Amino acid sequence: MIRLPNHASNRKTEVLAGLTTFFTMVYIIVVNPIILSDAGVPFEQAFTATVIATVVGTLWMAIFANYPIAIAPGMGLNAYFAYSVVGSHGGISYETAFSAVFVAGLLFLLLSLTPLRSKLIEVIPDSLKHGITAGIGLFIAFIGLRLTGIIQAHPQNLVALGNLHAPSAVLTLIGLAVTLVFMMRGVNGALFYGMVATGVIAYATGQLHFDKGIVSLPSLPEGLVAANPLTAVGDVISHSLYAVVFSFLLVTLFDTTGTMIGVAQQAGLMKGNTLPRAREALLADSVATTIGAMFGTSPTSAYIESSTGVAAGGRTGLTALTVAVLFIAAAFFSPLVGAVAGLSAITAPALIVVGSLMISNIAHIDWRELDEAFPAFLIILSMPLTSSIATGIALGFISYPLLKIARGRWRDVPLLLYVLAVLFFLQLAFLPH
Repeated sequence: MIRLPNHASNRKTEVLAGLTTFFTMVYIIVVNPIILSDAGVPFEQAFTATVIATVVGTLWMAIFANYPIAIAPGMGLNAYFAYSVVGSHGGISYETAFSAVFVAGLLFLLLSLTPLRSKLIEVIPDSLKHGITAGIGLFIAFIGLRLTGIIQAHPQNLVALGNLHAPSAVLTLIGLAVTLVFMMRGVNGALFYGMVATGVIAYATGQLHFDKGIVSLPSLPEGLVAANPLTAVGDVISHSLYAVVFSFLLVTLFDTTGTMIGVAQQAGLMKGNTLPRAREALLADSVATTIGAMFGTSPTSAYIESSTGVAAGGRTGLTALTVAVLFIAAAFFSPLVGAVAGLSAITAPALIVVGSLMISNIAHIDWRELDEAFPAFLIILSMPLTSSIATGIALGFISYPLLKIARGRWRDVPLLLYVLAVLFFLQLAFLPH
């Protein structure tokens, strides 16, 4: 259950932290339906399903794990669903693809009930844990810079400095300056108030407007998309979707595990190498993935934007509860939410600032020991460059045992890490990602 006394926090701080997390991640209820609609899923169905999955997973995290971590459909996994599973497998409808997500969710749920996921957190070396946290920091800062056009695509160099005179870039830089001033002055909820100030400036300058109104009713035109486990398993077998199920399972497992480790470390919630109430926390995304598939959305994951709420002072499930309540309200205010979420300059300053806070974890990596430092470096480098937390973790997990073997320290590596290194190699080498 949600408790505050054991944490250096209070209700006002937790609620402000929840508001901060909500506004940095609420884009998902607009972006996710847009991506899934390319696979044929009705926008209204995907919108409501996204809200349901987010509320279920985040409420579970709040009530049973008491952590300030939000759960929602994962970016990357939705694109894989829409463009690789439905788009590339001839004759596969989105209903059949959701059967694969449903089966992966059930397997994920069973896996979360075993000690394996909790054990996984314990066996990950400290250098990799710090690398994951720092890599996530760079990743979310890069997202903030890219979405606002401060960093843009370049045909030769891949990325380059964007047009700093563009309205989105100017608004982002102003919002960043305001947020940093609030933080330097020690204002509680500085990240949230920075977003409010940026939103006011955006409205005053005509960048934020509400042309589609404020209120709308959510709907589920298709009802339940996948609900019968036997039918779902039959769809997977008849269309040979084993690799799809495995990819969903493996990527979701390590996306969430890596994000939870990063956010928990940032919040000071780790107890040595263990995460208290790990099973309850890890059940959140598996339950949300299963229920989300039933209504029509792609697999869920712990959200890296939760780190903005932690930076704002969130330490307990009250932060996550606030996020869940706001998503319920958002279901009835989709035009309003869509307008705010559609202007990334409002939330980008918070992502950039939190990225700078999370990168500080590199100070805890022993850079003198190459077998510890290089796998962490690979994680930090590859997460923003591949736009994938799971890919960064995979490269770190593969390189870590290889370097230990080369140094003659193969006995220092737990057996589970060798198994995972092989699985990640197979996934990167032979499966779509």
